[in-house]
Order: sequence, then C-alpha cells, then structure tokens
Amino acid sequence: MYLGKVIGTVVSTSKDSSLSGCKLLIVARLTEMLEPEGSTEIAVDTVGAGNGETVIVAQGSAARRASGHDHSVVDSAIVGIVDTVETVGGGRL
Repeated sequence: MYLGKVIGTVVSTSKDSSLSGCKLLIVARLTEMLEPEGSTEIAVDTVGAGNGETVIVAQGSAARRASGHDHSVVDSAIVGIVDTVETVGGGRL
C-alpha cells in the first residue's frame, strides 16, 4: 500500500466488462512528507474519494479483493481516505 493524492477522474465508456460500475480516479503517489513523486496511476475508488484528497492505495490481489472484483483487471484500488499523517518524532502533516 502507499499514500496518494487524487488528481483527477477517468471516464471510459468502452472498457473491460469487469470494470462496469467502477469509479476510476487518477492518483499521484506521495512521499512520506506528502510530496508528489513518480508517475500517476489509475485506481478503482472503493470509498468515495474526491479530487484533492489524500488516500491509501492497495495494489494487486488486495486491490481486487477490496474492489469486490476478484476476477477482474483491477490492479490498484483506493481503500481509505486519510485524515491525518504523523511521522516518527511526532511531526504531524
């Protein structure tokens, strides 16, 4: 799992049938200091996340289970919306 920030949505009328009814969001991976790093990813939203929110993203088989699509093409799923982050030493972000 990793922390990410929702930066957009994806609308796809033509897609694999296993993705029918799934809300797809664009997520930017974040560092431990909540700074964007690396590339973006498309994730299935399982918790009702919105644009600009910091989220927890699961990948692989955990993402498929969380999304309820065990036999689908899902590789990433948003499984939590972050309220606060505390780092070692008590720093709050």
